[in-house]
Amino acid sequence: MHEGIHLRILRAAGIALALAFPALSAMAQADYPNKPVRVVVTFPPGGSSDAVMRLLLPRLAEKLGQQFVVDNRPGAGGNIGLTAVAKAPPDGYTLGLGAAGALSANASLYANMPFDPVKDFRPVGLIAAAPFVIVANPALAARSPRELVALARAQPGRLAMAHGGNGTAMHLTSQLLAQMAGLRFNEIAYRGSGPAALDVMGGQAMLGVVDLPASLPHIRAGKLVAIAVTGSRRLPQLPEVPTVAEGDLAGYDSTGWFGIVAPAGTPMQVVTRLNAEFNAALNDETIRTTMRNLGVEPAPSSPEAFEAFIRSETQKWSQVIKNAGIKLE
Repeated sequence: MHEGIHLRILRAAGIALALAFPALSAMAQADYPNKPVRVVVTFPPGGSSDAVMRLLLPRLAEKLGQQFVVDNRPGAGGNIGLTAVAKAPPDGYTLGLGAAGALSANASLYANMPFDPVKDFRPVGLIAAAPFVIVANPALAARSPRELVALARAQPGRLAMAHGGNGTAMHLTSQLLAQMAGLRFNEIAYRGSGPAALDVMGGQAMLGVVDLPASLPHIRAGKLVAIAVTGSRRLPQLPEVPTVAEGDLAGYDSTGWFGIVAPAGTPMQVVTRLNAEFNAALNDETIRTTMRNLGVEPAPSSPEAFEAFIRSETQKWSQVIKNAGIKLE
């Protein structure tokens, strides 16, 4: 008899605890954040994405009353950092800053991915877009997208195109141009955008796909010629430079980007709050001006829009990568 009462007490206690858990969880979410938040940045310190995070996070800390701490974990095209995020507890206290590679292209580039970019994360929001610039050595006989395409068609496989590394967004940008226009470049991979820009200036490669921070000072100094920007719109920093699409390649759009993700299962209430604070910061005019000076365009979005964007980018680049036969170890 006593055993029966004991069991009933245990069962009742278990039911009470089970009923309490959702309420406790809701309270924890309402109280979010009540301790520091770690943001894993998949790039080394000093780059534009790292600089943007260090610009935005103090604003979030001020608004939410807790520290937001940058944890730089570069390597493997972003896979190292985002693996740590995917394995973290889904409580909103570990976030990741991922870019186009790790969140879209890498799924097609790497045979063995340590995470699923769609299933293992809950998108919080897009942060910034970073279109690239196709630059040329001043000695190249091309000054516009149309002239570049005509020149490349006349010299299949001969024009050297520098980019920031195999499988990078800059490499894929070059491949998209080649595939859409029916061109063939002699592609040369460098360890980053800066070295690629320097070799285009030096004439080791006559063309390059590079980011804005690595190219803008040299364009303004006349050491590089900006042939085209790769996004869907002209850049405010280079308003006179046409897009690739303006050169009779309608639909061409290749833009680097990065955004915030949380581990899958992170409560939507937490994600919504984070998204609102990131968007508020991205809409601040002082922050927007600083970001543009860093070579990136603020790109606030909803979690749902960011998720749809990741899916569309994954599909787009998987086809480009398949056509090019690019594989990374």
